[in-house]
Amino acid sequence: MRISEWYHREIIDPGKQPLLFVFIGLLGAFLFIRISVRMIRSEVSWWPKNVESSGGLHIHHVVFGIVFMIISGFGLASPAGDNRPWGEILGALFGIGTALVLDEFALVLHLQDVYWSEEGRLSVDTVVLGAAACGLLLVGAAPFGADDTSTNGEPASGWSYAVTIGFNACLVLITLSKGKAFTGLIGIMVPLFALVGAIRLARPDSPWAHRFYKDGSRKQRRALARGQREGWRRNVRIKVYNAVAGRPSQPDPPAPSE
Repeated sequence: MRISEWYHREIIDPGKQPLLFVFIGLLGAFLFIRISVRMIRSEVSWWPKNVESSGGLHIHHVVFGIVFMIISGFGLASPAGDNRPWGEILGALFGIGTALVLDEFALVLHLQDVYWSEEGRLSVDTVVLGAAACGLLLVGAAPFGADDTSTNGEPASGWSYAVTIGFNACLVLITLSKGKAFTGLIGIMVPLFALVGAIRLARPDSPWAHRFYKDGSRKQRRALARGQREGWRRNVRIKVYNAVAGRPSQPDPPAPSE
């Protein structure tokens, strides 16, 4: 089978081409903006500097991302979003805007410039999760396992939808409360991940462990031991993040006073 035939059957015919452009725009913009900020951080003379107003105000790229998302969102919701090539153009713009916003998600959350601090790692986490969710939607995954057909090929009833979504949503909430953010958020698209996360032991510093694992209990000891054994995964993730997004250099800023 030729690639063009596969592309028409899997992407164009189901109407996924705008979503594909969202995905490409998100990944492309994230890689570009991370290269850009690292060049600025390294003080490369020929690379453009930060955008500042005439009064010296540093305009973060999350501002441009919000503008891009608003423009593309209005466009996609309008009749133009159903027509080619506007659907693809607006989809790419939405992906670019999403990348710019998520890349400074930690800054928005803390209302402080934590971009190069350890807390800024949260931004990279959200970009990875956003790209994963977009990719899963692209291959046909349905949120919370909702599908338009039942096991016998008949259209699913409203109750089937409600039970399926409700059950899988509970699994996702349990997984998240166990401190497994990646597993829980991916479980929104692939319920099997949420099921595994809900069954496995909670991380020792998670809300679930604080609530249900008593001090000195067997489960608490097992959770602590597993956390120590799995520490290498965090180290690998940090090294990958350092290679892609740059190494943190400044300490976390103090929390704002109430």
